[in-house]
Amino acid sequence: MGLKHMHEPILFQGYKKKNKYFEGWYYKLVSKDEKYKVAFIPGISLAKEKSHSFIQVFISKKEPEMSLKTDYFRFEKQAFQFEDTPFKVSIADNTFEAEGLSINLNSPYLKVKGQIQIGGLSPIDRGIWSPNIMGPFGYLNFMECYHGVVSMTSPLQGELEIDGQMISFDGGKGYIEKDWGKSFPRAYVWLQTNHFKDPKTSLMFSYADIPFLGFYFKGLICNLLFNNQEYRFATYNFSKVLTEEITPKKATYVLKKGKYTLYIEAIQKDQIDLASPINGAMDHTIKEGLSGEVRIKLYDKKTLLCEDIGIEAGIEIMK
Repeated sequence: MGLKHMHEPILFQGYKKKNKYFEGWYYKLVSKDEKYKVAFIPGISLAKEKSHSFIQVFISKKEPEMSLKTDYFRFEKQAFQFEDTPFKVSIADNTFEAEGLSINLNSPYLKVKGQIQIGGLSPIDRGIWSPNIMGPFGYLNFMECYHGVVSMTSPLQGELEIDGQMISFDGGKGYIEKDWGKSFPRAYVWLQTNHFKDPKTSLMFSYADIPFLGFYFKGLICNLLFNNQEYRFATYNFSKVLTEEITPKKATYVLKKGKYTLYIEAIQKDQIDLASPINGAMDHTIKEGLSGEVRIKLYDKKTLLCEDIGIEAGIEIMK
């Protein structure tokens, strides 16, 4: 992996891979009125005869009542095309870029068509020690799974036709991340929301069992964007997980880094099965919701810096 690709995780990382490899982008879109949440996951799966490209769609809507819908659109491997400058991934006549996406998907179960413009990315802080959200682990070439945060929050424009209904995303909010490697971790908690009472606040969190040189360790990456400042809690910057409490639909954590302490309480409100990779093949399933709630408190020693509630949260609890 070149330095450019390491610092720009949105780029296709698997251009030299032939087998036992997956790569997927996660575009989460929330309408301004928060009645519609749509996640598009375009990607490629390299697993010998099971190799293919795909676009997974996850839709959560509030009216007339809360409902979830997902579909997995499978394409030939050759349908996947990519460009680095400027970034672009195409799968059949669907395109995904830093500036937006164009969708034309049709199955007996789901029809989605339209264009969304992304009004600028909000990348994370990067440096020599942290070329991406994985810190120095991003330099290693033998990790089971790599994670990249492309944009903590982005304004949206455009509309999608979903099963014949036009849905406006003008004034909505987006989030982009991605994963690549061989397999998802065997156990993890992941959550993300940028729908706090403070509209500039955004949070992503992942705590997972990470295989490393024949053993496992607990790997933490958490990024809180608050008041135009980034608060990073991660294994590689010597942050500690003081407490972890897990139930089937709730996860509670207390994180500490130096003088900062972050309290997180995440509650799932709904969930549905999504496909996930094992050795590159999309043969496993995970459960994700898009309407969770996340309560946070950030302290500087004993001074409360931030207390907020995030809604429309993507949450996965795989334990």
